[in-house]
Amino acid sequence: MSELERLARLEGDDLPVLRLRGVRKEFRGNTVLDGLDLDVPEHGVVVLIGASGSGKSTLLRCANLLEPISDGSIHLDGEHITDPRVDADRVRRRIGMVFQSFNLFPHMSVLDNISLAPRRVHRRERREVEQRALELLERVGLADKAREYPDRLSGGQQQRVAIVRALVNDPRLLLLDEVTSALDPELVGEVLSLVRDLREEGMTMLLATHEMGFARQVADTVCFLEGGRILEQGPPEQVLGEPEQPRTRQFLQRIIEAGRL
Repeated sequence: MSELERLARLEGDDLPVLRLRGVRKEFRGNTVLDGLDLDVPEHGVVVLIGASGSGKSTLLRCANLLEPISDGSIHLDGEHITDPRVDADRVRRRIGMVFQSFNLFPHMSVLDNISLAPRRVHRRERREVEQRALELLERVGLADKAREYPDRLSGGQQQRVAIVRALVNDPRLLLLDEVTSALDPELVGEVLSLVRDLREEGMTMLLATHEMGFARQVADTVCFLEGGRILEQGPPEQVLGEPEQPRTRQFLQRIIEAGRL
């Protein structure tokens, strides 16, 4: 733990791992995030829901400093990580991110895919990284696939490998962006089961999903985004069961009609 994190925690046990305040993101004249406030507490799971284009993916990319924000601030364990003087690569070492697509290198084995960034970017020893990678693969039931190439794996297995790749550096925060959207329906369950296990282990997570049943199971807080704003947020039983906002009710009705809630 850094000195900044230690001092920040001394100020109060309720300091969130991730805090966004007044975050705006404009892209080619369009406002994608519009003054957004959000806290992700330690060991908490915050789930983002909303229609395509509501800002969910952009929010995650801004939190990982893959997109610069136009205004506002983002703090990780009390550190202002959107300060232009901050080393983005150093910050990203504390954040794991899993995208919609697997983004695995097809010419590299599963083990090499997982260990590449820790070795090349973070300068960790191969033996140390590979040992940690094998431990994680064992945990997700893929230890026997370490030497396989990605095209020999199912989509669900590839996405589990992508999650292991995000976990290999023991991140403080895990971001997941529609991690089941590229999977066939019968493969969704194995990925969602892994995320549920991570929740039980206390992993702090911020994730976007269209799987409302899954959101109900894993979320501590559900946030409904519309037009780059959090229109409604609260416990899953309230937001998904008895939403207050008409737009939230309309969105969920369409989800129900599509058989996804």
